[in-house]
Amino acid sequence: MQKSSLFGLNNSNRDFTQKDSWGKNQFNSSFPAALACYMHSQNVKPVYLQLDKQLKVSHSTISATQLFGIEPNNKDLFFAFESDYIPYQQLVIGNIPRIDLVTQSSGNCLRALEIKLTALPDNSTCDLTDDKFGSEIVIRPDSIVYLALSIATNYKQDIKKLNNLIGNYFDKITDWTEGTAVMPFIPKMVEVLNTILLESLDKQEPLIVQPIWKTIGKSSQLADSCLDIFVWSNYAFTRLFLNIATDELTTENKITRQLRSVVWLLKMLLDFCKNGKVNHAKIIDELSFNTKNDKAFAVSGKVSQPFMACAELTKPRITKDEIKNIILGGGHLLLSPERRFDAIIYNSPHLFN
Repeated sequence: MQKSSLFGLNNSNRDFTQKDSWGKNQFNSSFPAALACYMHSQNVKPVYLQLDKQLKVSHSTISATQLFGIEPNNKDLFFAFESDYIPYQQLVIGNIPRIDLVTQSSGNCLRALEIKLTALPDNSTCDLTDDKFGSEIVIRPDSIVYLALSIATNYKQDIKKLNNLIGNYFDKITDWTEGTAVMPFIPKMVEVLNTILLESLDKQEPLIVQPIWKTIGKSSQLADSCLDIFVWSNYAFTRLFLNIATDELTTENKITRQLRSVVWLLKMLLDFCKNGKVNHAKIIDELSFNTKNDKAFAVSGKVSQPFMACAELTKPRITKDEIKNIILGGGHLLLSPERRFDAIIYNSPHLFN
């Protein structure tokens, strides 16, 4: 009898024969990794969202080999879930935050990936036509930390260049913890961050893995074509808050979550220039601007959809009949149906007949 498992995840720090490896938080990162492995076996490449020279999000594809940093069938590939990306440790004061997935080979870290398993459509788009469906994306503060460190790494050999790009304009900020002191500088922050990204476009890399699972409208029924993966490069990811920050600067009189993310990112890169290290915990804690730090920000499906719009979003390429090829050996029976996708699979035993 086959043991419960997930396709392709033969070497990981989770034991999928045990029920506690199928909890809601574990499943939300392990299933997407298995989905990527399965898509690779079917010669289906995830959609890759990258930043182009016009600061727009462009679409291409990315192989699972490029995504994981090693061929998915390689016996040396190890999936370290909820782990530290050790190469970044030297760039921070204190401990590096954990990230959803670190791929490793022979003990060496290959990729640091944040995973966002998102429902399609969300509440803001469920009443629209299929081609306008979008997914809500919730971003953790740690994602901003990893974004900052990935950019800093690109300038590690030439900190002087990064320092010149930032300039000394922000030395005029008298109190970084005070919103009214920081607010007037945010337009310049957006401009400087965009310049930094354009100067190192060729070094962008995958950061956010966003699998989508599609239902029939707002029902809890899976669409026949229900699964696909979108991968955001670290630079494309910035559009989710830099673009909105530009809009909010004209309409808001306080520092919103997106505007705060701009400040966090700029301050982390500024500290890296000055000290060679980032005190990320201090920045996030002290630069809260009277808003909770439980998340960096969230965007609705109406906001994410224009960036992601393509044939694969309208009609995902993996069907619900293929789920039994990804969740193996009765693994679906070990799920804790607390979230919608887990619950749908748990309550759809016919998918495994």
